[in-house]
Amino acid sequence: MIDVERALGLYHEETIQRLFLSLRPLMKAFNVYYGTAHFAVTAGVLMWLFVHHPDRYPRWRWSLACTTLLGLVGFMAFPLMPPRLISPAFGMGSYVDTLQTIGGLWNFEDGPIARLSNQYAAMPSLHFAWSLWCCLALWPRLRSRWTRGLALAHPLITLVAIVATANHYWIDALAGALTLLGGWLIGGVVCARAVTKVTRRHTHPAPQVAGVTLDLDHLPRPGVPPACLDLQPEPEPPEPAVPAAGNTLSA
Repeated sequence: MIDVERALGLYHEETIQRLFLSLRPLMKAFNVYYGTAHFAVTAGVLMWLFVHHPDRYPRWRWSLACTTLLGLVGFMAFPLMPPRLISPAFGMGSYVDTLQTIGGLWNFEDGPIARLSNQYAAMPSLHFAWSLWCCLALWPRLRSRWTRGLALAHPLITLVAIVATANHYWIDALAGALTLLGGWLIGGVVCARAVTKVTRRHTHPAPQVAGVTLDLDHLPRPGVPPACLDLQPEPEPPEPAVPAAGNTLSA
C-alpha cells in the first residue's frame, strides 16, 4: 500500500501526523473521537432515521449492514498493518502510536478492546465508511446550514483523525468510500426484495386452517404484545330453537 501511495504521490501520512503531535490536547481529542464517534454517531443516526423517517430507514439500515459485511470480507481477504505499527527499522517512515503515548478513553494494549480488536483491519476503513454513511443519510433531511455543516464535518474530522493518529492510510479511506458504494447498491437490492416479499404476502388471501382465520394484517410488530394475533375460531351459527314438549301452537 505504501508503494502504491508513493506511486500516486499520496504517501504523506507521516508529515500529517507530525503537524499534530505537538498539539497534545487536539491529538487526544482525535483519539477520543476515533474510538467513540465511530459507534455513537452511527447508532444515533440509525435511531434518528427509525423514529423520524421510518420510510427511509430500511434502505439505509440495509446499506449500513452490507457495507459492514463487505468491510469484514476485506479484513479477512487483505490484512493490512496500520502506520502506527511501522517501526523505523522498516525504512517506511517513523510513526507514533498516539493511543499508547498520548492516550484516550481506551487503547489496544489492555482491556476488552485488546481482546476483541483486530489491529490488522485497516483495509478498508470502516471508520470513514460509516462516517460518510452518516453524512449521506442526514444530508437530504437537514434544512439549516449549521446542521448540514455538522453532518459534513463528521466524515472530514474522521478522515483527519484516522490519518493523524496513524490508524489508517489515505487509500484506506478511499477503499472505505468504495465499500460504502458497494454496500449501498447491494443494500438497495436486498431491501427491494424484502419489500416485494412483504407486499406479495399481503396481497394473497388470508390462509385458513381448520376453521381458523389468520389475519396477516395483525401479525406482531415490535412493541406490540402477541395478544394482538387474531386466531379466534369463527363463531358457528346458532342452532334453531326446539319447542318444549307439550307446547303446541293454536290457531
